[in-house]
Amino acid sequence: VQLQASGGGLAQAGGSLRLSCAASGRTFSGYTVGWFRQAPGKQREFVAAIRINGAHTYHTDSVKGRFTISRDNAKNTVYLQMNTLKPEDTAVYYCAASRSVILSQVAAVGAYNNWGQGTQVTVSS
Repeated sequence: VQLQASGGGLAQAGGSLRLSCAASGRTFSGYTVGWFRQAPGKQREFVAAIRINGAHTYHTDSVKGRFTISRDNAKNTVYLQMNTLKPEDTAVYYCAASRSVILSQVAAVGAYNNWGQGTQVTVSS
């Protein structure tokens, strides 16, 4: 499956952005889809994930209550709604997908074998 991330941009602290991850080549059916981010000089880190079949969602502690992952199966798209943005949310955001992610690995970069190209999110203070 090919992934296309979009929706990044510049926002002020306290503002909102919505990222989209669109799949092509095949549907997201059966895939776990995750959002990761990488700030300059830092390792790529987990943000959120969604189990497509079960619709279970997971969010890292630093974004709980501010970010929400969701999906629209009809549009073959996964979203990341980001509210109350902070300057520390500034990073390149990547979506990733895999059919074989087990629960204990949902936050692991290495568990995903399909990656989108990334979209830049910049939050000004």
